[in-house]
Amino acid sequence: MRLDPYIYILHHRRKAWHRSVRSQAESYIPFYKRNLAVAFPVMLTQLGAALVGLIDTIMVGHYSTTDLAAVSFANGIFFTFMVFSMGAVMAVTPLVGQAFVRNEERRVASLLLNGLWSTLLIGGLTCVVLIGCVPLMSLMGQDPSVVTAARPYLITRIIGMLPFLLFCLEKQFMEGLGNTVVAMIVTFGVNIVNVLLNWVFIFGHCGSPSMGATGAGLASMIACVMMPIVFFAVIMSRSEWIKYIRLCKAELSDRKTVRELLQLGTPIGLQTTMETVLFTLSFIMVGWISKEALAAHQVTNQVADFAFMLSLGIGSATTIRVSHQYGLGDKRATRMAANASIHLILVMNTIGAGIMIGLRHYIPYLFTEDSEVIEMVSQLLVYAGLFQYADGLQCVGAGMLRGITDVKVPMWITVISYVVIALPLGYALMFPAGFGVSGMWISFVVALTIAAVAFHVRFRQQIVGSRKTKDI
Repeated sequence: MRLDPYIYILHHRRKAWHRSVRSQAESYIPFYKRNLAVAFPVMLTQLGAALVGLIDTIMVGHYSTTDLAAVSFANGIFFTFMVFSMGAVMAVTPLVGQAFVRNEERRVASLLLNGLWSTLLIGGLTCVVLIGCVPLMSLMGQDPSVVTAARPYLITRIIGMLPFLLFCLEKQFMEGLGNTVVAMIVTFGVNIVNVLLNWVFIFGHCGSPSMGATGAGLASMIACVMMPIVFFAVIMSRSEWIKYIRLCKAELSDRKTVRELLQLGTPIGLQTTMETVLFTLSFIMVGWISKEALAAHQVTNQVADFAFMLSLGIGSATTIRVSHQYGLGDKRATRMAANASIHLILVMNTIGAGIMIGLRHYIPYLFTEDSEVIEMVSQLLVYAGLFQYADGLQCVGAGMLRGITDVKVPMWITVISYVVIALPLGYALMFPAGFGVSGMWISFVVALTIAAVAFHVRFRQQIVGSRKTKDI
């Protein structure tokens, strides 16, 4: 009987704890809704782009193996440099987001105008570098027939690069305003056109000659030219967006703002480039094992990439939501917006990891009938499932830091994690340790976990103190 008072106290403490947890969970509901509302269109946009890339590969593959190899070779060169420019343009979103919530319309217009100059500058320099790569393609140890087919394909992709970067500028600008739906609609619409043009130019329909890889490049070039034009037309159709275009006067052209965008965008570009370098070099290193290992690595990477499109949506939403709350000077709401993304990505990646691991003996059959490759992929999908947590959290962590325009330290974190740690560790585990291709995926999990932890610690260090939460 003497224990009854203690049981009574414990019972009420437990009830109080449950009420506290429920109250805290309820306080996050508005953040979940806002983050998902922003993230969902980005997810669909990324998944649509990934699906079109997959369809492109299938269509060119059905034309000829040589043309498929040519597209793969040319895209390896193209995207190694292209991702830097795309990353650099991302600087527009957090700066516009912070100015937008403070109702600084001239600042928003200035960022749009000067973002145009910085995009043309970065894109122009990237084009020059890529054009310089064209005559060097024959020196890269590829089959001459592959080089012959790859060269015109790469040229068409270079021609379409500047228009595509202008679309990226418009997309990042609109995301800064909190709108991700327009980019989704434009991307889906133009991607449908891209697939139809592929059918026309690759195989030679509707009076067109069959052009194989060159036709795929031509279709992509036309789609890239269409994207900024359609997007601009949509912007001009709404008064709340067109006002920023009308505010773009000559006096708003400012070297200081261009410099600000470049100083913020260059580290982001380098950060995205490091991830591309990691995966590009991983393919080369895995190829030293065997063609079966390389095939298994490719299949596993395709599955992981498809899941990563969802993480990119949450990461982009994180940048937008954090930049808005940070622009209002509300650090508590900034932390809650970031935490909401962490909760969402953990739930999403748990589902993704469960599918990969649970269906690891079935997924490989979608890609190949080679029993050795199937066995390898089944093993790698376990690591790919664990990889989802590290990849998702680092993606959200990077988005959080971009939202508060903290990019230089994250760039160095990326260099150390992806290049200094991942590549040597992957080599050591694959060869001296004898783990084979599994060693590379173990190194991915380790390196991206380090990056994720470092990003989140950095964010907590930057966002200190608290203020009373404002209306969100």
